[in-house]
Amino acid sequence: MRGMLRFTFDGRSYRGRPGATLAAALIANGVRLVGRSFKYHRPRGIYSAGPEEPNALVTLRDGGRHEPNIPATMVELHDGLVATSQNRWPSLKLDLLSVNGLLKPILPAGFYYKTFMWPRAAWYRLYEPAIRRAAGLGTAGHAPDPDRYERAFAHADVLVIGGGPAGLMAALAAGRAGARVILADERAGPGGYLLGERSEIDGRPGSDWLRGVVEALDKLDDVRVFSRTTVFGQYDGLTFGAVERVADHMAAPPPHLPRQRSWTIHVRQAVIAAGAIERPLVFAGNDLPGVMLAGAARRYLNQYEAMPGRQVVVFTNNDDGYRTARDLAEAGARVTLVDPRPEAEAGGGALLWGANVEVLYAHAVIEAAGGARLRRATVAPLGEGARTWSGRVLPCDLLCVSGGWNPTVHLPSHVGHRPVYDSGIAAYVLKDDLQDVQIAGGAAGTFDLGRVLSEGLAAGKRAAAACGHEKGGSVEAPRAAAEPAYGIAPCWRLPSELSAPGKAFVDLQNDVTVADLELSEREGFGRAEHAKRYTTLGMATDQGKLANVNALGILSGLSGLDLSETGTTTFRPPYTGVALGALAGGASGAAFQAERLSAMHDWHESRGAVFTQAGLGMRPYYYPRDGEDFAAAVRREVATVRSAVGIVDISTLGKFEVRGPDAGAFLDRLYANTFSSLGIGRARYGLMLREDGIVFDDGTVSRLADDRYLVTVSTAHTAAVFEHMDHGQQVLWPELDVQVCDVGERWAAMAVAGPESRKVLQGVVEGLDLDNAAFPPLSVAEARIGGVAVRIFRISFSGELAYEVFVPAGHGEACWEAILEAGEAFGIAPYGTEAMTVMRTEKGHVAGPELDGRTTAGDLGLGRMMSSKKDYIGRRMTDRPGLQNAGRLRLVGLKAVSADTVPRMGAHLVTDAQARGPDVSEGHVTTSVFSPTLGRGIGLGLLARGDERHGERLFAVFPLRDETVEVEVVDPVFVDAEGERARV
Repeated sequence: MRGMLRFTFDGRSYRGRPGATLAAALIANGVRLVGRSFKYHRPRGIYSAGPEEPNALVTLRDGGRHEPNIPATMVELHDGLVATSQNRWPSLKLDLLSVNGLLKPILPAGFYYKTFMWPRAAWYRLYEPAIRRAAGLGTAGHAPDPDRYERAFAHADVLVIGGGPAGLMAALAAGRAGARVILADERAGPGGYLLGERSEIDGRPGSDWLRGVVEALDKLDDVRVFSRTTVFGQYDGLTFGAVERVADHMAAPPPHLPRQRSWTIHVRQAVIAAGAIERPLVFAGNDLPGVMLAGAARRYLNQYEAMPGRQVVVFTNNDDGYRTARDLAEAGARVTLVDPRPEAEAGGGALLWGANVEVLYAHAVIEAAGGARLRRATVAPLGEGARTWSGRVLPCDLLCVSGGWNPTVHLPSHVGHRPVYDSGIAAYVLKDDLQDVQIAGGAAGTFDLGRVLSEGLAAGKRAAAACGHEKGGSVEAPRAAAEPAYGIAPCWRLPSELSAPGKAFVDLQNDVTVADLELSEREGFGRAEHAKRYTTLGMATDQGKLANVNALGILSGLSGLDLSETGTTTFRPPYTGVALGALAGGASGAAFQAERLSAMHDWHESRGAVFTQAGLGMRPYYYPRDGEDFAAAVRREVATVRSAVGIVDISTLGKFEVRGPDAGAFLDRLYANTFSSLGIGRARYGLMLREDGIVFDDGTVSRLADDRYLVTVSTAHTAAVFEHMDHGQQVLWPELDVQVCDVGERWAAMAVAGPESRKVLQGVVEGLDLDNAAFPPLSVAEARIGGVAVRIFRISFSGELAYEVFVPAGHGEACWEAILEAGEAFGIAPYGTEAMTVMRTEKGHVAGPELDGRTTAGDLGLGRMMSSKKDYIGRRMTDRPGLQNAGRLRLVGLKAVSADTVPRMGAHLVTDAQARGPDVSEGHVTTSVFSPTLGRGIGLGLLARGDERHGERLFAVFPLRDETVEVEVVDPVFVDAEGERARV
């Protein structure tokens, strides 16, 4: 046992071979029962050897690394691996919810649509929780994931998807032609189909040929091989999504590696060489542990040296199943092969020469029986007079089934290409002219190894040539040993006279049976897309890989339509499950969005500031001093600004420079008011509307030169406003000669406000006369502070005499400290965003809570800003009757009747304090603060006909906390209604 790897499954310890999958190791250890089914909790075993696995879905690891719904067939064994089964209670062997199987007559397809209709409220509180507990897959973990994930981007000429024989030949041909190639394969190493076969290529074992091709690819500098990488989606513009399982084959990733990496791959050509997926056969009991796809059994035997059974029945309607019978027999198993075709139509017999295999032609397996493991199969002859009672019972511990092979056409289907039925292989293939996508091998419906190799070679050459690469280094097609041609006779379901009474499953993962499809057809849901939704066929991780084609064949027989007429379901990405961590990459926790810090952040932090997030920026919320709580600190800061002078960091404001001969015209079209007439060195408040006439954002526009403006916008809307401006520039008015540049990171910004602000700045500003006459309100000029060029704006948000100072970000902290030093004699103090909120509320200035995506300029009392002399975005829509309705919510001020109460933000405004219900609210509180200036609670609100109701008393009711505050409706400007303080 030296060199073996230790692992646990459901708490029991096992050992497995290095290089094996968890599924292979379980088979080698004799474990047959690995899970329970979705709806009926029937016992299930390992069914496949690839990502299509419907049964053996396990939960890996524990704690923060807990990961459910992983196919055991795709889990690489490593020392210390911990895996548990899912969807069972209290244990896998004794699952009490298996009683659901007895309830099948009252739990048909679509029963939940019809049954749980009344009372309506019970669906959310009773029915849905109960159904979710009884049915389903694994459960998500709750602990934080300790691992790291990455996102990455790659560009190449050719992407080859699949590392089997076709993909290897395509990558080699394209690489030697000089193309930049990425070969992506979902396994630990390339080889695909060859790894589970005993094939000969160029007169030597396939494994030897494989090593030679891999070595040749390694020598090509422009060929990159991505192992353990699943391409899960194709998108417009020949863009592909892929996930690389960088460290999933380890107990924990090393510190320098992520667990997974998601790739966005942009290419000029793609080669789909993803192979084909074997499909089941449908008969009673076809889901029991011990029933397995024939190709999977062959892979476990040949690649992993895991013998899946000793007494074997192989049930196949195609010649490929004969290979499984041959290989198992030569490995020592007792094998009976059952083929529904007459001997004259079956071409696989030559594969069995010399092998001890009993063959029953024109027979079918009509029932498998057992419990936690397969015990026997009943076989009956086909043809006239066949009946179930004429069956023969074959003891067996393995039943290999093969209903044919479905080309893996998922990726091109993601971008709208629909597969069509090919009667020659009884499967669906893509026959569209895909232009930039080549399809080769099993994915194209080719199952002869020699032709697969040739197709891969030709596809690689075509892809490289389409990218302009046709240089030397030619590749010749290898020669594969001759084998019988692939032949198949469709067998979607057994004749009714041979249908045993047990459940015959079409979709093993979702417990969809033939009876469910029959019911779906009877009730008018016989088309593919309808049946999928009615029965849940092909949902969850299956996504139609195993279930779809058999279902389509059965629906075709029920409806009388040809398979080319039944339609198919639509494949959508992802092809297989993708961890949310991989999709997010590094964007988790604090890194979900980049945290933006101002140039003065360290200064704020060192002075004990408490921070709040504004948009992506971190801003000081307030600066507590010893013994101060939040309320005391805010009141002190407001009082300081109102009586002396304060300074606040406004660096997070959005800042854009708009340049060009048509800059003024551009802004006129964006804003409701006019800026082309604005004088140089002057600023103006601006109002921007959406296309539907609703207020989008407000801010200021300053004219720096004839063809140059600086625009500031609210912190929270910075990105959205930039997109809005970019759309206008590129799409709406491309004829305008104008450029827009985001300069937000270039400038640190601070506002100095209060009666003493002019005196403070006069002590540090060089080259600018700040007297009222020389530098009146809404003026803009350049100056210097400490020898550094700055911009000074006379703009007030607090309602006091105020200036905004913009300084290059690298000098932000030095400028900040210089102003503080100059203001020390005047009692200057920094203030935070909450003090700003208090002061803007006292002045009736609207902000984010009032610009809630529903208010118009008229609602906010800003209608006079809307120009009637020009056109602009949103103007026409403001005339809609709904936006002119006299009963709309209008901006009002709210004054608490009791001075020591504050109406809560979000509270409903009602006339009756006791009234409750959806129709009693006449508006709501948008902003509420305690005003130190007035000594009472105040707020802003939106009230129906609010501009007509000044002096009226209402109640601000907050039912969640059972709070009621009586308020008086007043003008929204509480302090200095004439604006004298800002103009002194």
